[in-house]
Amino acid sequence: MDKIAFFLPNLAGGGAERVCLNLVKGFVQRGFEVDIVLANSTGELLKEISVGVNIVDLQASRVFSALFPLVNYLRHECPAFLIAAPDHANLIAVWAKMLAGVETSVVITTHNQTSIVTYKTPKMQEKLYPYLLMLFQSHADHIVAVSEGVADDLARTAHIQRSRILVVYNPAVPSNLSDLASQQLIHPWFTEGQLPVILAVGRLTSQKDYPTLLRAIALLRLHRPVRLVVLGEGNLLAELNTLSAQLGIDADVDFRGYDSNPYRYMARCSVFVLSSAWEGFSVVIAEALACGAQIVSTDCPSGPAEILENGKYGHLVPVGDGPALAKAIEEALDHPMDIESLKTRAAVFSVDTAVEGYLNLMGLK
Repeated sequence: MDKIAFFLPNLAGGGAERVCLNLVKGFVQRGFEVDIVLANSTGELLKEISVGVNIVDLQASRVFSALFPLVNYLRHECPAFLIAAPDHANLIAVWAKMLAGVETSVVITTHNQTSIVTYKTPKMQEKLYPYLLMLFQSHADHIVAVSEGVADDLARTAHIQRSRILVVYNPAVPSNLSDLASQQLIHPWFTEGQLPVILAVGRLTSQKDYPTLLRAIALLRLHRPVRLVVLGEGNLLAELNTLSAQLGIDADVDFRGYDSNPYRYMARCSVFVLSSAWEGFSVVIAEALACGAQIVSTDCPSGPAEILENGKYGHLVPVGDGPALAKAIEEALDHPMDIESLKTRAAVFSVDTAVEGYLNLMGLK
Protein backbone atom coordinates (compact mmCIF):
# COMPACT_ATOMS: atom_id res chain seq x y z
CA MET A 1 0.00 0.00 0.00
CA ASP A 2 1.15 3.56 -0.72
CA LYS A 3 3.28 5.27 1.93
CA ILE A 4 2.04 8.65 3.17
CA ALA A 5 4.46 11.06 4.84
CA PHE A 6 3.70 14.16 6.89
CA PHE A 7 6.24 16.98 7.11
CA LEU A 8 6.09 19.32 10.11
CA PRO A 9 8.58 21.57 11.91
CA ASN A 10 7.95 19.73 15.22
CA LEU A 11 5.13 18.36 17.34
CA ALA A 12 4.47 21.28 19.65
CA GLY A 13 0.96 21.27 21.08
CA GLY A 14 -0.68 23.51 18.50
CA GLY A 15 -3.79 23.06 16.36
CA ALA A 16 -2.04 22.19 13.07
CA GLU A 17 0.12 19.58 14.79
CA ARG A 18 -2.84 17.94 16.50
CA VAL A 19 -4.75 17.94 13.22
CA CYS A 20 -1.91 16.09 11.53
CA LEU A 21 -1.74 13.50 14.31
CA ASN A 22 -5.48 12.88 13.97
CA LEU A 23 -5.02 12.37 10.22
CA VAL A 24 -2.11 10.03 10.88
CA LYS A 25 -4.26 7.88 13.17
CA GLY A 26 -6.98 7.77 10.52
CA PHE A 27 -4.59 6.65 7.78
CA VAL A 28 -2.97 4.03 10.02
CA GLN A 29 -6.38 2.59 10.89
CA ARG A 30 -6.98 2.16 7.16
CA GLY A 31 -3.76 0.19 6.75
CA PHE A 32 -1.49 2.85 5.24
CA GLU A 33 2.20 3.03 6.07
CA VAL A 34 2.83 6.48 7.56
CA ASP A 35 6.01 8.46 8.26
CA ILE A 36 6.04 11.62 10.35
CA VAL A 37 9.00 13.67 9.12
CA LEU A 38 10.02 16.39 11.57
CA ALA A 39 12.51 19.17 11.04
CA ASN A 40 13.31 18.60 14.70
CA SER A 41 11.83 15.85 16.83
CA THR A 42 10.55 17.94 19.73
CA GLY A 43 7.16 18.85 21.19
CA GLU A 44 4.51 17.78 23.68
CA LEU A 45 2.62 15.68 21.13
CA LEU A 46 5.45 13.23 20.46
CA LYS A 47 4.07 10.93 23.14
CA GLU A 48 0.70 10.78 21.35
CA ILE A 49 1.98 9.30 18.08
CA SER A 50 0.17 6.12 17.05
CA VAL A 51 1.89 2.76 17.40
CA GLY A 52 3.43 1.67 14.11
CA VAL A 53 4.14 5.19 12.84
CA ASN A 54 7.73 5.83 11.81
CA ILE A 55 9.24 9.08 13.13
CA VAL A 56 11.95 10.64 10.95
CA ASP A 57 14.03 13.29 12.71
CA LEU A 58 15.82 15.54 10.21
CA GLN A 59 17.73 17.13 13.14
CA ALA A 60 17.50 20.60 11.63
CA SER A 61 17.91 23.71 13.78
CA ARG A 62 15.01 25.37 11.95
CA VAL A 63 12.57 24.53 9.19
CA PHE A 64 14.54 26.14 6.34
CA SER A 65 17.66 24.15 7.21
CA ALA A 66 15.59 20.96 6.84
CA LEU A 67 15.45 21.41 3.05
CA PHE A 68 18.35 19.17 2.03
CA PRO A 69 17.71 16.51 4.69
CA LEU A 70 14.14 16.36 3.35
CA VAL A 71 15.48 16.02 -0.21
CA ASN A 72 17.53 13.01 0.95
CA TYR A 73 14.50 11.51 2.69
CA LEU A 74 12.37 11.80 -0.48
CA ARG A 75 15.08 10.21 -2.63
CA HIS A 76 15.59 7.28 -0.27
CA GLU A 77 12.01 6.61 0.90
CA CYS A 78 9.98 7.81 -2.11
CA PRO A 79 6.63 8.18 -0.33
CA ALA A 80 3.63 8.36 -2.64
CA PHE A 81 2.39 11.49 -0.87
CA LEU A 82 3.94 14.19 1.29
CA ILE A 83 1.46 16.28 3.31
CA ALA A 84 3.01 19.46 4.73
CA ALA A 85 2.00 22.06 7.31
CA PRO A 86 2.17 24.91 8.26
CA ASP A 87 3.09 27.65 5.77
CA HIS A 88 6.89 27.66 5.92
CA ALA A 89 6.94 23.84 5.87
CA ASN A 90 4.76 23.96 2.75
CA LEU A 91 7.45 25.80 0.82
CA ILE A 92 10.20 23.46 2.01
CA ALA A 93 8.13 20.47 0.90
CA VAL A 94 7.61 21.93 -2.58
CA TRP A 95 11.27 22.87 -2.98
CA ALA A 96 12.42 19.47 -1.70
CA LYS A 97 10.34 17.67 -4.30
CA MET A 98 11.72 19.91 -7.06
CA LEU A 99 15.31 19.24 -5.98
CA ALA A 100 14.81 15.52 -5.32
CA GLY A 101 13.34 14.85 -8.74
CA VAL A 102 10.91 12.26 -7.38
CA GLU A 103 7.31 11.37 -8.24
CA THR A 104 6.01 12.08 -4.74
CA SER A 105 2.77 14.09 -4.79
CA VAL A 106 3.01 17.09 -2.46
CA VAL A 107 -0.07 18.26 -0.59
CA ILE A 108 0.34 21.66 1.06
CA THR A 109 -2.14 22.71 3.73
CA THR A 110 -3.10 26.16 4.96
CA HIS A 111 -4.44 26.37 8.52
CA ASN A 112 -4.72 30.11 9.07
CA GLN A 113 -5.60 33.43 7.49
CA THR A 114 -2.59 34.10 5.24
CA SER A 115 -3.29 37.81 4.88
CA ILE A 116 -3.52 38.41 8.63
CA VAL A 117 -0.51 36.27 9.54
CA THR A 118 1.55 37.99 6.86
CA TYR A 119 0.52 41.41 8.12
CA LYS A 120 1.07 40.62 11.82
CA THR A 121 4.41 38.83 11.64
CA PRO A 122 7.68 40.72 12.19
CA LYS A 123 9.61 37.99 10.32
CA MET A 124 10.56 38.86 6.78
CA GLN A 125 10.49 35.23 5.56
CA GLU A 126 6.88 34.94 6.72
CA LYS A 127 5.93 38.23 5.05
CA LEU A 128 7.35 36.84 1.80
CA TYR A 129 5.38 33.59 2.06
CA PRO A 130 2.41 34.51 -0.17
CA TYR A 131 4.71 35.82 -2.91
CA LEU A 132 6.88 32.70 -2.78
CA LEU A 133 3.79 30.50 -2.81
CA MET A 134 2.49 32.39 -5.84
CA LEU A 135 5.76 31.63 -7.64
CA PHE A 136 5.99 27.95 -6.69
CA GLN A 137 2.37 26.85 -6.19
CA SER A 138 2.31 25.15 -9.58
CA HIS A 139 4.78 22.59 -8.18
CA ALA A 140 2.35 21.55 -5.44
CA ASP A 141 0.09 18.72 -6.57
CA HIS A 142 -2.73 19.70 -4.23
CA ILE A 143 -3.51 22.77 -2.11
CA VAL A 144 -5.80 22.26 0.88
CA ALA A 145 -7.42 24.87 3.12
CA VAL A 146 -9.14 24.04 6.39
CA SER A 147 -12.16 26.29 5.82
CA GLU A 148 -13.87 28.17 3.01
CA GLY A 149 -12.75 31.45 4.57
CA VAL A 150 -9.11 30.35 4.61
CA ALA A 151 -9.38 29.18 1.00
CA ASP A 152 -10.85 32.51 -0.14
CA ASP A 153 -8.19 34.46 1.74
CA LEU A 154 -5.34 32.33 0.37
CA ALA A 155 -6.61 32.74 -3.19
CA ARG A 156 -6.71 36.54 -2.83
CA THR A 157 -3.43 36.91 -0.96
CA ALA A 158 -1.26 34.53 -2.99
CA HIS A 159 -3.06 35.13 -6.32
CA ILE A 160 -4.00 31.47 -6.72
CA GLN A 161 -7.06 30.38 -8.68
CA ARG A 162 -9.77 29.65 -6.13
CA SER A 163 -10.74 26.46 -7.98
CA ARG A 164 -7.22 25.13 -7.33
CA ILE A 165 -7.76 25.19 -3.55
CA LEU A 166 -9.74 22.35 -2.01
CA VAL A 167 -11.42 22.65 1.39
CA VAL A 168 -11.13 19.77 3.85
CA TYR A 169 -12.37 20.58 7.33
CA ASN A 170 -10.01 19.69 10.13
CA PRO A 171 -10.25 16.26 11.77
CA ALA A 172 -11.11 17.76 15.13
CA VAL A 173 -13.14 14.95 16.65
CA PRO A 174 -11.22 11.71 17.31
CA SER A 175 -13.14 8.43 17.56
CA ASN A 176 -12.19 8.03 21.23
CA LEU A 177 -13.26 11.53 22.27
CA SER A 178 -16.08 10.33 24.52
CA ASP A 179 -13.66 8.09 26.41
CA LEU A 180 -11.20 10.95 26.84
CA ALA A 181 -13.96 13.34 27.91
CA SER A 182 -15.11 10.96 30.62
CA GLN A 183 -11.67 10.62 32.20
CA GLN A 184 -11.31 11.86 35.76
CA LEU A 185 -10.76 15.57 36.28
CA ILE A 186 -9.30 16.62 39.60
CA HIS A 187 -9.94 20.32 40.06
CA PRO A 188 -11.80 21.96 42.95
CA TRP A 189 -13.82 24.23 40.64
CA PHE A 190 -15.34 21.28 38.74
CA THR A 191 -17.17 19.76 41.69
CA GLU A 192 -20.85 19.86 42.50
CA GLY A 193 -22.12 23.11 43.96
CA GLN A 194 -19.30 25.29 42.62
CA LEU A 195 -19.65 28.46 40.54
CA PRO A 196 -20.11 28.16 36.75
CA VAL A 197 -16.77 27.65 35.00
CA ILE A 198 -16.00 29.38 31.71
CA LEU A 199 -13.34 27.56 29.69
CA ALA A 200 -10.91 28.74 27.01
CA VAL A 201 -8.30 26.59 25.26
CA GLY A 202 -5.42 27.91 23.15
CA ARG A 203 -1.94 29.34 23.19
CA LEU A 204 -1.38 32.50 25.22
CA THR A 205 -0.67 34.69 22.19
CA SER A 206 -2.06 37.92 20.77
CA GLN A 207 -4.11 35.97 18.21
CA LYS A 208 -6.32 34.54 20.95
CA ASP A 209 -7.07 38.00 22.44
CA TYR A 210 -7.35 36.85 26.05
CA PRO A 211 -7.39 40.45 27.35
CA THR A 212 -10.86 40.88 25.84
CA LEU A 213 -11.97 37.63 27.49
CA LEU A 214 -10.62 38.72 30.88
CA ARG A 215 -12.43 42.05 30.61
CA ALA A 216 -15.63 40.24 29.66
CA ILE A 217 -15.33 38.00 32.71
CA ALA A 218 -14.74 41.05 34.91
CA LEU A 219 -17.88 42.69 33.50
CA LEU A 220 -19.97 39.57 33.97
CA ARG A 221 -18.77 39.16 37.55
CA LEU A 222 -20.14 42.59 38.46
CA HIS A 223 -23.54 40.91 38.78
CA ARG A 224 -22.93 37.19 38.29
CA PRO A 225 -20.16 35.13 39.91
CA VAL A 226 -18.28 32.87 37.48
CA ARG A 227 -14.79 31.45 37.20
CA LEU A 228 -12.44 31.16 34.23
CA VAL A 229 -10.05 28.33 33.36
CA VAL A 230 -7.60 28.72 30.47
CA LEU A 231 -5.64 25.77 29.04
CA GLY A 232 -2.56 26.74 27.04
CA GLU A 233 0.98 27.99 27.24
CA GLY A 234 2.58 31.08 25.76
CA ASN A 235 4.73 34.15 26.27
CA LEU A 236 1.85 36.35 27.46
CA LEU A 237 1.26 34.48 30.73
CA ALA A 238 2.83 37.14 32.99
CA GLU A 239 0.99 39.94 31.18
CA LEU A 240 -2.35 38.13 31.47
CA ASN A 241 -1.80 37.38 35.15
CA THR A 242 -1.10 41.06 35.73
CA LEU A 243 -4.26 42.09 33.89
CA SER A 244 -6.31 39.58 35.92
CA ALA A 245 -5.01 41.15 39.12
CA GLN A 246 -5.72 44.68 37.87
CA LEU A 247 -9.30 43.65 37.05
CA GLY A 248 -9.69 42.10 40.50
CA ILE A 249 -10.52 38.63 39.18
CA ASP A 250 -7.21 36.81 39.67
CA ALA A 251 -8.55 34.65 42.51
CA ASP A 252 -11.10 33.17 40.11
CA VAL A 253 -8.92 32.83 37.00
CA ASP A 254 -6.76 29.74 36.54
CA PHE A 255 -4.14 29.60 33.78
CA ARG A 256 -3.41 25.87 33.91
CA GLY A 257 -0.94 25.56 31.03
CA TYR A 258 -1.00 22.85 28.37
CA ASP A 259 -3.15 19.77 28.99
CA SER A 260 -3.04 16.77 26.66
CA ASN A 261 -6.70 16.00 27.41
CA PRO A 262 -8.75 19.20 27.21
CA TYR A 263 -11.91 17.21 26.45
CA ARG A 264 -12.56 16.38 30.12
CA TYR A 265 -12.66 20.13 30.81
CA MET A 266 -14.86 20.80 27.76
CA ALA A 267 -17.36 18.17 28.87
CA ARG A 268 -17.68 19.73 32.33
CA CYS A 269 -17.49 23.50 31.69
CA SER A 270 -20.56 25.71 31.79
CA VAL A 271 -19.56 27.66 28.66
CA PHE A 272 -16.67 27.30 26.23
CA VAL A 273 -15.36 30.63 24.89
CA LEU A 274 -13.14 31.49 21.92
CA SER A 275 -12.08 35.16 21.97
CA SER A 276 -9.68 35.07 19.00
CA ALA A 277 -8.94 37.99 16.70
CA TRP A 278 -8.49 35.54 13.83
CA GLU A 279 -8.48 31.79 13.19
CA GLY A 280 -8.13 29.40 10.31
CA PHE A 281 -10.68 26.86 11.42
CA SER A 282 -10.70 26.65 15.25
CA VAL A 283 -10.30 23.01 16.15
CA VAL A 284 -11.20 23.74 19.76
CA ILE A 285 -14.73 24.89 18.85
CA ALA A 286 -15.42 21.63 17.01
CA GLU A 287 -13.92 19.67 19.91
CA ALA A 288 -16.03 21.53 22.44
CA LEU A 289 -19.17 20.95 20.36
CA ALA A 290 -18.43 17.23 20.33
CA CYS A 291 -18.23 17.36 24.12
CA GLY A 292 -21.65 19.01 24.28
CA ALA A 293 -20.35 22.37 25.51
CA GLN A 294 -22.25 25.62 25.09
CA ILE A 295 -20.21 27.81 22.73
CA VAL A 296 -19.53 31.53 22.61
CA SER A 297 -17.09 32.74 19.96
CA THR A 298 -15.95 35.86 18.22
CA ASP A 299 -17.07 36.02 14.62
CA CYS A 300 -13.47 36.24 13.53
CA PRO A 301 -12.08 35.38 10.12
CA SER A 302 -12.49 32.51 9.66
CA GLY A 303 -13.88 29.19 10.83
CA PRO A 304 -16.14 29.84 13.83
CA ALA A 305 -19.10 31.06 11.77
CA GLU A 306 -18.73 28.07 9.42
CA ILE A 307 -18.57 25.58 12.29
CA LEU A 308 -21.46 27.18 14.18
CA GLU A 309 -23.51 27.76 11.02
CA ASN A 310 -23.69 31.50 11.62
CA GLY A 311 -24.99 31.16 15.16
CA LYS A 312 -27.23 28.08 14.90
CA TYR A 313 -24.96 26.05 17.19
CA GLY A 314 -23.42 28.79 19.33
CA HIS A 315 -23.23 32.51 19.98
CA LEU A 316 -21.15 34.79 17.73
CA VAL A 317 -19.96 38.25 18.81
CA PRO A 318 -17.75 40.94 17.23
CA VAL A 319 -13.99 40.66 17.66
CA GLY A 320 -12.59 42.66 20.59
CA ASP A 321 -16.00 43.50 22.08
CA GLY A 322 -15.81 42.68 25.80
CA PRO A 323 -19.37 43.77 26.68
CA ALA A 324 -20.86 41.71 23.83
CA LEU A 325 -18.78 38.71 24.90
CA ALA A 326 -19.98 39.05 28.50
CA LYS A 327 -23.61 39.31 27.36
CA ALA A 328 -23.30 36.23 25.14
CA ILE A 329 -21.74 34.18 27.94
CA GLU A 330 -24.64 35.10 30.19
CA GLU A 331 -27.12 34.17 27.46
CA ALA A 332 -25.42 30.79 27.05
CA LEU A 333 -25.62 30.20 30.81
CA ASP A 334 -29.30 31.14 30.98
CA HIS A 335 -30.51 29.48 27.78
CA PRO A 336 -28.34 26.47 26.89
CA MET A 337 -28.74 24.85 23.48
CA ASP A 338 -29.70 21.20 23.06
CA ILE A 339 -26.58 19.13 23.76
CA GLU A 340 -27.41 16.29 21.36
CA SER A 341 -27.84 18.70 18.43
CA LEU A 342 -24.41 20.18 19.23
CA LYS A 343 -22.82 16.73 19.20
CA THR A 344 -24.55 15.86 15.94
CA ARG A 345 -23.14 19.00 14.32
CA ALA A 346 -19.65 18.07 15.56
CA ALA A 347 -19.78 14.79 13.61
CA VAL A 348 -19.16 16.82 10.43
CA PHE A 349 -15.65 17.46 11.78
CA SER A 350 -14.74 13.86 12.64
CA VAL A 351 -11.40 12.25 11.81
CA ASP A 352 -13.15 9.78 9.50
CA THR A 353 -14.73 12.56 7.46
CA ALA A 354 -11.42 14.41 7.09
CA VAL A 355 -9.49 11.27 6.13
CA GLU A 356 -12.11 10.52 3.48
CA GLY A 357 -11.60 14.02 2.12
CA TYR A 358 -7.85 13.52 1.80
CA LEU A 359 -8.22 10.05 0.28
CA ASN A 360 -10.55 11.51 -2.35
CA LEU A 361 -8.23 14.34 -3.36
CA MET A 362 -5.23 11.97 -3.47
CA GLY A 363 -7.15 9.49 -5.63
CA LEU A 364 -6.87 6.68 -3.09
CA LYS A 365 -10.61 5.99 -2.83
